[in-house]
Amino acid sequence: MSGTLYLCATPIGNLQDMSPRIIETLNMVDLIAAEDTRNSIKLLNHFNIDTPMTSYHEYNKVEKARVLIDKLKSGMNIALITDAGTPAISDPGEVMVAMCNEEHIPVTSLPGPAALIVALTLSGLPTRRFCFEAFLPADKKERKRILTELQGETRTIIMYEAPHHLKGTLKELYDYLGDRKITICRELTKKFETVMPTTIGAANSYYETEDPRGEYVLVIEGKSFEEKEAEKQASFEEISIEEHMERYESQGIDHKEAMKLVARDRGISKRDVYQYLLEN
Repeated sequence: MSGTLYLCATPIGNLQDMSPRIIETLNMVDLIAAEDTRNSIKLLNHFNIDTPMTSYHEYNKVEKARVLIDKLKSGMNIALITDAGTPAISDPGEVMVAMCNEEHIPVTSLPGPAALIVALTLSGLPTRRFCFEAFLPADKKERKRILTELQGETRTIIMYEAPHHLKGTLKELYDYLGDRKITICRELTKKFETVMPTTIGAANSYYETEDPRGEYVLVIEGKSFEEKEAEKQASFEEISIEEHMERYESQGIDHKEAMKLVARDRGISKRDVYQYLLEN
């Protein structure tokens, strides 16, 4: 029988957040795959864990996963840890999990800290519906595409940012999203934890004189349904009813159904649409 891959969440700052179950598992497994063994050895030493380690990170995630898969097939149990937080969230561990699933190798997750959840709960913004963007891509074209998509996002948005990119990202967020509410979380669970509810505009002004320090999680207000509906109505008013009908009919929707959809979009009756088309 194959071994099991254990996804073990590690503290994002405060070592007291390490669960007894994870400590027990890290002692029990045959091997620990760590994002950075130099960082993880400090964690393991703190909890007197002497299980052998190997590196598993962004730059070897596919090749090393194949090696680890073979070890799992041979019956070894392996724990996967990241530098901080839960493996596979904005982390190369997602590749490892996908490959284990393809090979029908058991995977289990031992829950623990995740910076995005900690930030969301502290933000004061709606928590029922949210989306996670992790770090925005460095590629300018892809970055623009994602920011453009986020303009219409109604869910609370969560993203990570490094201190040396924070000022530029806040300016981009203002350009694309406008002056929405934002909660800026810094150094979560650590000694100098800071949670700053503000607006994107005010945050830009604040960091004109303050230098960002530490790791950041940004929690951003989604666009309200009312604002989105108003924009939708305004866009429909810019085209004629004939053009509106053509948009639907070009998708293969029949004439009567298109009339119903146009009436719904424009907040008028189907009779009004019919009468307009008859007269024009």
